[in-house]
Amino acid sequence: MFRYRAFLLIVRRGRGIQDDPQSTPGGKMIRSELVQKIAEENPHLYQRDVERIVNTIFDSIIDAMSRGNRVELRGFGAFSVKKRESRIGRNPRTGESVSVDEKHVPFFKTGKLLRDRLNGKA
Repeated sequence: MFRYRAFLLIVRRGRGIQDDPQSTPGGKMIRSELVQKIAEENPHLYQRDVERIVNTIFDSIIDAMSRGNRVELRGFGAFSVKKRESRIGRNPRTGESVSVDEKHVPFFKTGKLLRDRLNGKA
């Protein structure tokens, strides 16, 4: 439960990548930047512990999704797996018909709080 709370503190505070002048160009955040930001905002935690927390959260989400389960983080969103049936596709280069196998793809649906924050309503 403690690990989940540490993750939610970052999400709820509303401080995004735009607030950090040393962020990765292009407005994206990588895992190491997330770990660093959590460590800076929680000086009572060691960076290696924060890294372990972040890795545990991501690993838990991946494990649950690999079993076909849905992972919901209230206010943030829900991760799920969608099944795509096999189909006949087309090679764009040659125009030839190609058989595309059945596959499972990750899907993310944003939560209301995140949607509202992105649209400037929160």
